[in-house]
Amino acid sequence: MPRKRQPYPEVGELVIATVTEVFDKGAYVALDEYGSKKGYVPLSEVSSSWFHNIRDFLKERQKVVLKVIKVDPAKGHVDLSLRRASSVEREQKMFEWKRAQRAEALLSFAAKKLGRTLDEAYDEVGWKLEDKYGEIYVGLEEAVRHGVKALLEAGVQSKWAEAVYEVAKEHIELPVVKVSGRLELRTTHPRGVHLIKRSLLKALEVAKEKGYSVRIYVAGAPVYGVEVVAEDYKRAEAALREVAHVAIKEIKSMGGSGSFSVKR
Repeated sequence: MPRKRQPYPEVGELVIATVTEVFDKGAYVALDEYGSKKGYVPLSEVSSSWFHNIRDFLKERQKVVLKVIKVDPAKGHVDLSLRRASSVEREQKMFEWKRAQRAEALLSFAAKKLGRTLDEAYDEVGWKLEDKYGEIYVGLEEAVRHGVKALLEAGVQSKWAEAVYEVAKEHIELPVVKVSGRLELRTTHPRGVHLIKRSLLKALEVAKEKGYSVRIYVAGAPVYGVEVVAEDYKRAEAALREVAHVAIKEIKSMGGSGSFSVKR
C-alpha cells in the first residue's frame, strides 16, 4: 500500500483513509498512507449542512479523502474532517493516490527483478524520485520519456535504474493529446502543385528532425489539414505552429502565400 516517509500527516494535509467504525458521535478510520494509524472524524466535521444519519456520509470499509485538522504524535491522535475537503481536493487526492498505487506496483516489480524488497525499492528509488520530481510516478514517466538518465540524475544507482527503467518502459504509456490546424497554401506559378508539395515536404522534414509526430493531409486544395500528437496541449500546439510556419515560409520564398489557424 502506498506510503509516506513521515510517521504522521501534517495539519491541512489531505489523506486517504478507510472507515473502520461508525457511531453516533463520529467515526474512526485507518490512515492508509501512514501504516493504518487510527484517525478520528468528529460528528461536527462530517458535513457543513444538517443531516439525519452519519452513515449517509461514512460507512464501514469505505475509502474516503479527509483533511487533517489536528495531530498529536505523543498521544497518537489524528483528528480529521470530511466537510473541509472540497470535492475538487478529494478528486485530485484520489487521482494522486491511484498514481501512487501504480508507482508502488512498478517499484515492486523492479525489486523482484533484483531479488530485493519493496522497502528497499522505496529507499533506493522511490524517495529519490519524489525528491527530484515531486512525485514517484512522475519520475517513472520521466524514465520512459528520457531513459535511464532520468533515474541516474535523481541519484538512483545504475543497477536499480536499469531494472526500474525496463519495468516502467513496459507498463507506462505516456499521456498524449492531438491538436489539429488548417493550413492554406496558394501560388499562381505554373508548377504550383510541385511547389506546394515541396513546401509540405519541407515542413515534414523539419518535424522529423525535431521528433514531432505530424500528419498532413489534403482537406480540399489549397487547404491542408495538419495534426500533431504530443505529451500535452502546449507542446502539441507549439509544434503545430512551427510546422505550419515552415510550410508557409517555404511557399512564400517561391512567390506564393499561406495562412494557418488552429482548430478549437
